[in-house]
Amino acid sequence: MPRQEPEGHALKTLTLACSVAIATVITGCTGQQMTRGGIQDSRFIGGEVKMVPITAEVVSAPAPKAVVPQELLSFQGETYKIQPGDTLIVTVWDHPELTTPAGNQQQAVTNGRLVQPDGTFYFPYAGKLNVTGMTIEDLRSTLTSRLAKYLTNPQLDVNVVGFGSRVALQGAFVDTTPQDVTTVPMTLSQVVGRARIDVAQADLSGLVLTRDGRNYNLDLDALNRDGNVAQDIYLKPGDRLFLPFNDRKEVYVIGEVARPQALTFKTTDVTLTQALGRAGGLNPITSKGEAVYVIRGLEDMGTPQATQGAATVYQLDAKSPVAFALGDKFRLKPGDVVWVGPAGVTRWNRFLSQLLPLSSLVTNAASAQYDLTR
Repeated sequence: MPRQEPEGHALKTLTLACSVAIATVITGCTGQQMTRGGIQDSRFIGGEVKMVPITAEVVSAPAPKAVVPQELLSFQGETYKIQPGDTLIVTVWDHPELTTPAGNQQQAVTNGRLVQPDGTFYFPYAGKLNVTGMTIEDLRSTLTSRLAKYLTNPQLDVNVVGFGSRVALQGAFVDTTPQDVTTVPMTLSQVVGRARIDVAQADLSGLVLTRDGRNYNLDLDALNRDGNVAQDIYLKPGDRLFLPFNDRKEVYVIGEVARPQALTFKTTDVTLTQALGRAGGLNPITSKGEAVYVIRGLEDMGTPQATQGAATVYQLDAKSPVAFALGDKFRLKPGDVVWVGPAGVTRWNRFLSQLLPLSSLVTNAASAQYDLTR
């Protein structure tokens, strides 16, 4: 007959198991700590992580001023030059057979003549001309001179009715249709205004102007901030504009805030106070005011290029409303994690919420053991 364990021994066994489980829970709750010396957690690569209190000295550096490269400002537009793909219409007064060979009822572009991809242009009695880089006045003078051999005192005019040169647009614009470069010099603000920025998804600080194989980074937000209006930047044929989306420009606000979330921002930067405000602020019941942390550099942790102490943790003591003045000057970077820690009573309550289901398990198991041994 199998030997029955005494009832007291069974309860002791269950109690010991519960103690081990409780110790495990406590270890999990206390295994990671924030200290002024660093984050004590063996899971972080490289050991301790540098912690820096957010003070007036840390945030005293002013935001860098946006600067437009001088070579962009020095280009003030130029007289229009004929390009391959242009459609030209030449008006020869008193000679409609030359002006409108397709008939007066046709649109002007139908009677126009295309500048070929190799830059050549054909006109009766003038022959084939290489017109690439010519101004309209240059072509008018050349045609007048050649037609004078066949016509008495020819009077003519030249107009561009179709344009082959364009500015290309990509990215977070509402309309990315290439825009024609016309005889009137066009500015960056005019092109952007016609294309319309998708303000909900655009990164206004990341506009890239590509010209002659070189990229120019332009911060539209900073250039038009604090009542300033950016200087006119004239565009050239073949320029390309790229406005990136802001989906990769995020900071993460987690912990004891009203609405933990990932926040995208379309401006040059976002401050710690702004990020906390957009997350609904600190939870007044569960948060610990002195435990507001900004964790920076986590994306490099564990990578081959990471060095010891690659991550930095900035701490804001937000127990006083005055601290948010410092937070309003602390600029976050994409990838930063803002973590608000729980108050001591919150940690204890959560520990109890984990412990109570375990205590119910002990009670039920003891009751079942008692019923079996009776």
